[in-house]
Amino acid sequence: MTNQDSTGDLKAEARRAAQDAAREARRAGEEAAEALDTAKQRGAELYENVRDKGAEFVDTARKRGAEYVDQARNRGQEYAGQARDEARRLYREGERRAGEVAGYAEDYYDDLSGMVRRNPGQALGIAAGVGFLLGLIIARR
Repeated sequence: MTNQDSTGDLKAEARRAAQDAAREARRAGEEAAEALDTAKQRGAELYENVRDKGAEFVDTARKRGAEYVDQARNRGQEYAGQARDEARRLYREGERRAGEVAGYAEDYYDDLSGMVRRNPGQALGIAAGVGFLLGLIIARR
C-alpha cells in the first residue's frame, strides 16, 4: 500500500464518519424538534384545560353568588315583613293601652276633683306640702 492509498482511505473514512455524524445530528435535531412540538402541544392542551377549568370555576362561583344574593334578599324581605307586622301589632297594642290609661286617668281625675270639692282646705294643704318637698329636692341639685 502506498501513502496515497492510505491517505485516500483515511480521507474516505473521515468523510463517512462526518456524514454519519451529520446524519446522527440531523436525526437528533429532528427528534428534538418533534419533542419540542409535542411539548408545545401538551402545553397548549394544559393551558386550554386550565383556562376551561378556570372559566368553569368562575361561572360556578358567579352562579352560587347570585343564588346567595337571592336567598339573602328573600330572607331580608321575609324578615322585613315580619318586623312590619310586629311593629303594627305593637302600635295597635300601644294605642289600646294608651286608651285604657286615658280612661283610668279620667276616672282618677273625676275622683280627685270630687275629693278637692268636698275638702278644699285639705287639698290645698297637700298641694302646698308636695310643692315644698319638690322645691327642696330641686334646690339640692
